Amino acid sequence: MLVLLPPSEGKADSGRGAPLKPESLSLPGLAEARAAVLDALVELCAGAAGDGEKAREVLGLSEGLRGEVARNAGLRTAGARPAGDIYTGVLYDALGLGSLDPAARRRAGRSLLVFSGLWGAVRVTDRIPSYRCSMGVRLPGVGALGAHWRAAMASVLPEAAGDGLVLDLRSSAYAAAWKPTGAVAERTASVRVLHAPTRKVVSHFNKATKGRIVRSLLADGAAPKDPAELVTALRDLGYVVEAEAPGRKGRGWSLDVLVEQVH
Repeated sequence: MLVLLPPSEGKADSGRGAPLKPESLSLPGLAEARAAVLDALVELCAGAAGDGEKAREVLGLSEGLRGEVARNAGLRTAGARPAGDIYTGVLYDALGLGSLDPAARRRAGRSLLVFSGLWGAVRVTDRIPSYRCSMGVRLPGVGALGAHWRAAMASVLPEAAGDGLVLDLRSSAYAAAWKPTGAVAERTASVRVLHAPTRKVVSHFNKATKGRIVRSLLADGAAPKDPAELVTALRDLGYVVEAEAPGRKGRGWSLDVLVEQVH
């Protein structure tokens, strides 16, 4: 099973550990595309004149996040930590990687893939520095990051997915970087979380529930091989799931997980 996750906007401090080693990151087929984004981002932020207004504008950062420009400028020498420690926020708090038992953490290292505007995609065990660069950014010299990543992802991600289930929990901006096709698409399940009484997506609880779903699967040791088995596994774990199988070949499954309370 391969689980596709969005990153978090907020990130933990990367501390004073050893700096990034780009060659150590998973999915080495993304190395050239990563280098292009890293070079452009560091150049933009390190070369920002005065107060860094240009970099802030390009990155879509508020006044309160001005310090992120300097952080990006120092990416090559900043300390690095496992991506699972760097990403924070609602989904990752609910996932609680640090409190999983050792077997579940090993499963997380094998199955979780976090999409990123800077790195393309990384495993939670990959050591990265804290950064700020969303998939919606258009970097000078690189262009729109979603489009930049699509070509590299098209050749790398199908191999990473193998012949197993792909559980897609990404937000739309990150889903634009890679869309499963063909046989991989048929083994892909995309999930929405709906407030049952209103049938509406509630952003905060959507993220929290997705984090809990992943934690439940990892902790249980569930290993569904396709979307139909995933539906069964989630129902066995106590989730209320409505599933829509694809109407034609080359399409993925759509799953709605219904929740009663929004908290």
